[in-house]
Amino acid sequence: MQLDNHHVLITGGTSGIGLAFAKRFIKHGSEVLAVDYSQENIDRATAEVPALKTYKADLSNAEARQQLADWVADNFSDLDIILNDAGIQHWVNFNHLTHDWAWYHQELAINLEAQLHLTLLFLPMITAAPNGAVINVSSGLVINPGAWVPIYAASKAGVHAFTETLRLQLEDLPTHVFEILPPAVDTSLGGESIHSYGSNLDEFADAVFDQLLNDEPEITFSTSQEQLHADKKANQQQTVANWHLFKDNPTFKNA
Repeated sequence: MQLDNHHVLITGGTSGIGLAFAKRFIKHGSEVLAVDYSQENIDRATAEVPALKTYKADLSNAEARQQLADWVADNFSDLDIILNDAGIQHWVNFNHLTHDWAWYHQELAINLEAQLHLTLLFLPMITAAPNGAVINVSSGLVINPGAWVPIYAASKAGVHAFTETLRLQLEDLPTHVFEILPPAVDTSLGGESIHSYGSNLDEFADAVFDQLLNDEPEITFSTSQEQLHADKKANQQQTVANWHLFKDNPTFKNA
């Protein structure tokens, strides 16, 4: 796919993976609108990347998503790429349930509902563009679900299924549909330093852009690349092994 001179909306685009992608699209001559709920993240990102446009919204809220779509129609109407990256991740221990449904549902709403809803809201604009794209960020946990983050894993499995089916339905159009399946990447997802063991953010983002340029529909890196090409039994065995390594974590026991 040609990546120059687009109008790109990136959810979660003021930190972590989303900001890394925003920087690269801007480097390629694109205008980027980053959507985030955190004013602190917005202020930090715009200080670092002055060319970045921003919009503050709580994407767990359907009304806020519609308001974003209305604003884009009036102020960013040349939109031709949406990159759905916003996500949160919580440890959830089903043997120690301490939250109400609203807390659990927020993870589904941001990780899955927002991706579906925003894609549907912006799809007419994107499919009308000559080189438009939907880019959805799922996770390597689609392949090896982490039992300590069950709602996150389930939400990303939904993103995976949605992206595959969307790609099939749009196969007769020039619109590109990509899925990015990150491994653990060293960002603040889930909390500071939780993924400090993960892949380097810039190395990951550079590799993703190379694969976008090569028009690879499923984009992986490091361990997620290995998982994608492993057989089902090997992945199931790895899922169980990962859980047995994690389940006695004292912090998780009280999650």
